[in-house]
Amino acid sequence: MRTLCVIPFVLLVAAAHAGNWPAWRGPNRDGTCDETGLPTKWSATDNVLWKVALPGPGNSTPVIWEDKIFVTQATNQGKRRELICFDKKSGSELWKQGTDYRDDEPTHGTNPHCAASPAVDGKRVIVSFASAGVFAYDLGGKKLWSKDLGPQKHIWGNGASPVLVGNTVYLNHGPSNDNTKLVALDVDTGEVKWSNSEPKRPTKGSPDFYGSWSDPLPLVIDGKSQLFMSWPFRVCAINPEDGRELWTCEGLNALVYTSPIYSEGIVVGMGGYSGMALGVRTGGKGDVTNSHRLWHTPKNPQRIASGVIHEGHVYIHNDPGIVQCIELNTGKQVWSERLKGQGASGQNWSSVVLSEGKCYTANQGGDCFVFKASPKFELLATNPLGEKVIASIAVSDQKLFIRGHRHLFCIGR
Repeated sequence: MRTLCVIPFVLLVAAAHAGNWPAWRGPNRDGTCDETGLPTKWSATDNVLWKVALPGPGNSTPVIWEDKIFVTQATNQGKRRELICFDKKSGSELWKQGTDYRDDEPTHGTNPHCAASPAVDGKRVIVSFASAGVFAYDLGGKKLWSKDLGPQKHIWGNGASPVLVGNTVYLNHGPSNDNTKLVALDVDTGEVKWSNSEPKRPTKGSPDFYGSWSDPLPLVIDGKSQLFMSWPFRVCAINPEDGRELWTCEGLNALVYTSPIYSEGIVVGMGGYSGMALGVRTGGKGDVTNSHRLWHTPKNPQRIASGVIHEGHVYIHNDPGIVQCIELNTGKQVWSERLKGQGASGQNWSSVVLSEGKCYTANQGGDCFVFKASPKFELLATNPLGEKVIASIAVSDQKLFIRGHRHLFCIGR
């Protein structure tokens, strides 16, 4: 459990409605939730309350506010980019809005356009269509504003999602070869409050093997609002009011797919492409690598999905299909287990969701796993859905909402 000194920037309406899943990583923005009684066993037919066909494949995670589900979707080979609203009870489509983008925006076949998840606060839903801009709609589908932040160009595309806190939207506008920046937008107008460019550092190997797909993590610690962010080679803390950097810690590699996670005064950053990971104690000023870095591991499995922290341990599902338990304070591995499912692919991009000491995740073969968040590994269930899943699982009112490449599923008892 979070201590009382660690709270979101603003107590939003979400706190009063336990069924909301307002962002990619849930109400706490770190994969944890307070919901109880979630289903642990299902299949493509068992415990499926409804499923609805989607116009095409996609990697973004659904977000939920009360009786509405919001999903981003690209069609026409990425030239059309849309936000679709579904009814949570039935799965019926309520509305869709979007924009066209005719210029070239590179991506990879495994990462269709519109990979970013939306963010919702009860008044509006914010979505990043990457090079096509950031858009805000009310919950009935009326466009409120849009903001062009310039093109995003990377051989593997993008996927960073907007983070909505109070009257500000924070967005990692990247990765991009020459336009990577962390931006703060006014939630009512879309105007830029501040923008911090992240200069590209020299690195060995291919210049394309560089970038961050990380989302900033907003928290209040000891009364101070902070944004934690993972960039190539480092983790840092930022003042959310003006974008001023508070501290930085070296120790990641050039590719960063995961978002930072936090517990007990420690920020964990993890690089991708079998790269580095670190744990850093919060506080300090300037470069805190020597004074505050607690641990550093130079070589790890390929990590694209983000993990969770529970009772002093990190739990993460790595891309090779291996789940790990890692000590938060030391970075030492407690256990490592390969999850074997029925699908053709054991690779994983789905971030872990934590509820009642249980971890929920899915691999690209469509196998959904439930295992204990415990220093002793225990697999509780393997649940095949029968289609490709890259999105993370969303939770609302004791139900699981899973976006596959063909369908949106509602799983319940």
